[in-house]
Amino acid sequence: MSELVTGEAVALELRPAKLPSRVLALLIDMVVAWSVYLAVTLGLLAATASLDDAAAAAVAVATFVLVLVGVPIAVETLSHGRSLGKLACGLRVVRDDGGPIRFRHALVRGAIGVVEILMTFGVVACVASLVSARGRRLGDVFAGTLVVRERVPAARTGYVPAPPPWLAGRFSELDLSGVPDGLWLAIRQYLARMGQLDPQVSWSMAERLASDLAARTGAPAPEGVPPAAFLAAVVHERQTREAQRAFGGGGLQGGAPGAWGGAPASYTPHTSYTPQDSAGQWAAPGATGAEAPRSSASAQPAPDAAAEPERPATGFVPPA
Repeated sequence: MSELVTGEAVALELRPAKLPSRVLALLIDMVVAWSVYLAVTLGLLAATASLDDAAAAAVAVATFVLVLVGVPIAVETLSHGRSLGKLACGLRVVRDDGGPIRFRHALVRGAIGVVEILMTFGVVACVASLVSARGRRLGDVFAGTLVVRERVPAARTGYVPAPPPWLAGRFSELDLSGVPDGLWLAIRQYLARMGQLDPQVSWSMAERLASDLAARTGAPAPEGVPPAAFLAAVVHERQTREAQRAFGGGGLQGGAPGAWGGAPASYTPHTSYTPQDSAGQWAAPGATGAEAPRSSASAQPAPDAAAEPERPATGFVPPA
């Protein structure tokens, strides 16, 4: 089993697809594609009977490229890695970091698939999948993708904790274009497991990852910010930007526009933040909860104990 992390920073235990299931999915896709290709070809032969041989050959080549290459690329892009065969077999194409694929990934897989699948009848793809530890063919290697099984037994999964509120929006100007997918994967896996690690080991790992991330972004981590909190805040910023690209910009309902960097109101992070955990979650080993930054709510004075309890809207008065 290989653990992947989605673009929403959720750790998933997904199994890389085995060769038999991939072959079955490919056969389904090929049957559908060749059926459409033959139907389109017959229609074009009837419609272009008056053309000369050169024009007929050009139409045939264009039909081959469009139906057998272009359509699969478009389907994988629009379905985020689930063609008809993969959907029937419970498979999906994802990036190396577990996120959904985009057009460039589908384009590279489709272009190389012409050689290793169509021209060699799948022999090259089968050999490459057998040699690869994760069953990847050449198109997956060059595109940076992986075919995984979606239908797996339910299991407990770890969630990446949300950053502390006092870091919200602090890294909205950070350049994340130079951070590789492998580093994002390492950061997310660390954040999902940091509660299970020894405090000293967790702190040293966070410092190393924060240093690598700062080197990739060109901006050092702010002074006084725990490295784990810095990592969580930057991952949250990346989630926000991916949500903006997927759904468009806009403000949150009931809040100031751009409170999450312009994330739309329909976007809800897959993480939760509980104030009672903020005191020691991001603190250094041996630090007490009192050393964590205090929120505005904690700074408010406590109500007078002798004051009469306020009557709630339900009419129930708590006993004295």
